[in-house]
Amino acid sequence: MINANFSSDIVFLSGGTEANNVVFHSTYVHYQNLKKIYNDLESLPHFIISNIEHDSVRLVAEHYQKTGLGELSVVNVDPNGAVRVKEVLELIKSNTVLISIMLANNETGVVQPVEELATEIRGISDRKVPIFVHTDAAQAVGKIKVDVEKLMVDYLTIVGHKFYGPKIGALYARNCLVPNLKQSPLHHLFQGAGQESGLRPGTENTPMIVGLGKASQLVSENLEKFSKHMLEIRDYLERKLIEVFGSENLKFNGKSDKTQRLPNTCNVSFVSSPYFKGFQILEHCEILEASTGSCCHSGEFKASKILLAMNNDFEAASNALRLSVGRETTKEEIDLVVKDIKKSLEKIAVINYFKKI
Repeated sequence: MINANFSSDIVFLSGGTEANNVVFHSTYVHYQNLKKIYNDLESLPHFIISNIEHDSVRLVAEHYQKTGLGELSVVNVDPNGAVRVKEVLELIKSNTVLISIMLANNETGVVQPVEELATEIRGISDRKVPIFVHTDAAQAVGKIKVDVEKLMVDYLTIVGHKFYGPKIGALYARNCLVPNLKQSPLHHLFQGAGQESGLRPGTENTPMIVGLGKASQLVSENLEKFSKHMLEIRDYLERKLIEVFGSENLKFNGKSDKTQRLPNTCNVSFVSSPYFKGFQILEHCEILEASTGSCCHSGEFKASKILLAMNNDFEAASNALRLSVGRETTKEEIDLVVKDIKKSLEKIAVINYFKKI
């Protein structure tokens, strides 16, 4: 499914969160081991991430920084939602050991230039500290072609339930057990027995692993068909939204000639009224099941951090819905959903009209 050269490069884990933690832990330990060889290295390893990473990357990186275990640099995305490789490269220091940039964003679907970045990193030589490239591919696998040899990454995170598999994860670590090749270091988070060639203690969850394997097989055999269908339905959804609400009242976040998006993802802001907040739209929908990057807890409203990171204004970031289509979504279902959203907006408009009286 991801074109790994060796089956031993795949380690099964509980999920994406554990996989991402393992990557940071492994490169941290690797840096500490390098300090035993080179006594002139900086005391702390340096990590680079983007400002749109999932919490399972962002919070891990911030943990190393806050606890004094590592240095952290964060690269901003452009208004289209993509990192600029040049800006990532400018952040590299002598103690940089890991760059972690997601393959596709979970809210906007924008695909990041990971292949270009990894190619640039491969061209850097004469360093005591190797720079490892990790990509969290949780959102991308099962929707677009993911090829670790083409991407040239050292680590890649896989999450089963994102492509119709069970809730289990896996981590690709390049050549992690292959002698005489450049290896991506892999150090387990906790102690125990020697399962998975000593890379992940604990009895393997065989039924879930089998399920992940079957889901991977279906992706390998049907990816082109799945992607083509999702793209057709997603584009139909966006046409219907424009037809019903008008392009002047919508903002499609991450949609640009300069970026590639996942074929299943539509992130749209309803900008004709400040009252059309994403979570409120969902509250008044009867059919639609969707998500929003914004939230409201204990009376405090927070707009989508991802959309704000793209330099969207607060209203656009607050009024957004992430609409995702699937392998079996139909145009008839899209028609029902668009009508559902229309009714929801009408309800919100009426409620706020009477509040003003």
